Amino acid sequence: MLHLSPTRLLPVLLLAAAACSAPRAVIHSGKVTPKGEFKIGGDFVMNVGNEALSQATGAVKDLAEKAATQDTVNYRPAIDRVQAAALAYVLDPVQLAPDLYLRYGVANRVDVGYKYSFGAHSLDAMYQFLGPTGTPERPGGQAGATYASIGLQLSAQRAKLPSIPFLDDAEQLLGFRARRYDIMVPLVFSQSLGAEEEIGHIAYGLAYTRSFLTYRFEPGRLYTGPGSGQVSERIPAIKASQSFGALGGFVNAKFGYRYVYVLPALAVYYQNYGTYQLLNNRTAQLKGFTFIPSLGLQIRIPGSGR
Repeated sequence: MLHLSPTRLLPVLLLAAAACSAPRAVIHSGKVTPKGEFKIGGDFVMNVGNEALSQATGAVKDLAEKAATQDTVNYRPAIDRVQAAALAYVLDPVQLAPDLYLRYGVANRVDVGYKYSFGAHSLDAMYQFLGPTGTPERPGGQAGATYASIGLQLSAQRAKLPSIPFLDDAEQLLGFRARRYDIMVPLVFSQSLGAEEEIGHIAYGLAYTRSFLTYRFEPGRLYTGPGSGQVSERIPAIKASQSFGALGGFVNAKFGYRYVYVLPALAVYYQNYGTYQLLNNRTAQLKGFTFIPSLGLQIRIPGSGR
């Protein structure tokens, strides 16, 4: 059985409070927003990446506390773990965060949306290729109708370690900076609850994501240490890029009536993040599962003439 002391658990809890990741929760149904209508809403999303849990626990805190009191730090294996933890946090953190979004139906089978996930900005569009295009006020199909759609979401964010004392020390030690871009393609199928989702829907599907990360380590106090086989000298900075794909499945639901709905959802992804270049010619391999439960509230605003 795994036992975590409070000092070991604290870094994970603080990461959860301050992290940001690409928006990968899927709350769409197969039916897009009808032409001329708006949807506004927000969600609380829990991102649980098991690689961040395994890499971050204790490693960042322990080394940062020691390095904070030293003018120079000799490179040692613990530095590799701190770099891997920083990368795992940027790639797939453990976090609970809100998001806000707005969607608009631009055509009978096409809607577009913007989402702000407190650190990440996303734009997306969905195309409905199956099912009627009516509204609860003017239904074009029967209760229980099947819908399907496919979409494209683009996200961008600048990522860094949060401003927490021991993580600030680690960030200064490593000089870590990162930026990431993400693409997601969801394929969604759904069953209407009531005519034209008047009382909600049940949805499920698959999502493919592709992430592009550029990161930099610019250490100022790291030196080659005893046993390195060379005269002690400053560790040079590195800049590297990596991309990785992930495939996941999701289920979500919508319950309410006409104008206000509650949306629970769950998505699960697996990804091999790949091999990442670290300082001092070292590397780290990262991979793992991500679990993303969410709960949200959505308001439907009918178009004029509906």
